[in-house]
Amino acid sequence: MGYDFTPSDVTYLGSDCAAEALAEVDRLELSTRTRLADIGRARTRFGDRMPALVDTVLLRRKAAAKLPGSANWLFTDDAMQQATPGSVAAHRAQRLRGRDVHDVTCSIGAELYALTGVAATVIGSDIDAVRLQMARHNVPTATLLRADALRPTTRGTVVLADPARRSGGRRTHDPAALMPPLPDLLDVYRGRDLAVKCAPGLDFDNLGWDGEVEIVSLDGGVKEACLWSAGLAKSGVTRRASVLRSDGTGWEITDAEDDTVEEKAPGRWIVDPDGAVVRAGLVRHYAARHGLWQLDPRIAYLTGDSVPDGVRGFRVLEQIKYSDKLLRQTLAKYDCGVVEILVRGVDVDPALLRPRLKLKGATSLSVVIARTGRSASAFVCEAPRAV
Repeated sequence: MGYDFTPSDVTYLGSDCAAEALAEVDRLELSTRTRLADIGRARTRFGDRMPALVDTVLLRRKAAAKLPGSANWLFTDDAMQQATPGSVAAHRAQRLRGRDVHDVTCSIGAELYALTGVAATVIGSDIDAVRLQMARHNVPTATLLRADALRPTTRGTVVLADPARRSGGRRTHDPAALMPPLPDLLDVYRGRDLAVKCAPGLDFDNLGWDGEVEIVSLDGGVKEACLWSAGLAKSGVTRRASVLRSDGTGWEITDAEDDTVEEKAPGRWIVDPDGAVVRAGLVRHYAARHGLWQLDPRIAYLTGDSVPDGVRGFRVLEQIKYSDKLLRQTLAKYDCGVVEILVRGVDVDPALLRPRLKLKGATSLSVVIARTGRSASAFVCEAPRAV
């Protein structure tokens, strides 16, 4: 759960005196091996201030990769975990360049920080007094106020919101169980330019959203969805996949692009599209852009004679009709001792299948088991590589 910071803690942690104390605590290793001894030293040195100092140092270390520029920030554990990664926040901020933006669930200020210098005006509010006080420390140039997200306090601004994705300590995919409830949030700001960060697992089709749904991945992992109201979406776009890298590179694809793909026999490669493309329902659009086609219309794996940059490609050595016996014989032929098993559209558990294959060879291979038409095929492939 982490330390329960108080307003008094935040005031202290933002002082010059605390800066020296934090630097001293940061010189401690604070690893699993040394934690008890280090905490004892910190308690002897700083007394009742120890928990706030130690937790702040540990949270800053955890946040370093996720939130570049946050070396001197203040966090709560939940706020740090739920904060938007810096690369994703910067990507969103670019879509709001030049606008007056009000983040109505600003928490400790990760989105505000990305908006600074990009948006014309940056306003943040939160109902949590401690997080808001931390945001004032973290992003001193933003205009901040304490307010309930469901009670509008500005006019003419783009409203940015990030409803908490945890209910009772557990992640939830129920829009009404978010904090504040997503249906209430959408109703309160109906008719306003609105961007709402959400979990990518929400059922957007049943949400009645008439704008754009953007699915964002970072370094190969799907991070979030963002709902963009019609006034912020590009004409004709209702789904977008944004594939980002921590080095600042990335690309996008939308449902405004062509999704016409041929039906052909499997090519030389099997291609595993980025998760954002799959979650956004843009597999066919991605295939059309890169001259690929589907193994089967019901699954996300694609195939072709080349691999687009930056995605996993499996070079097919042999395609067989799937059965345990035939797959075992085929892998033995290739002297396979280690296998990665990927399954789409077929009721096969890789953890149960692997021991039945009785592998004894020296080669590492991949097997893609997938529905193709009315049957299941196994594609024996070289170990995957990103091109």
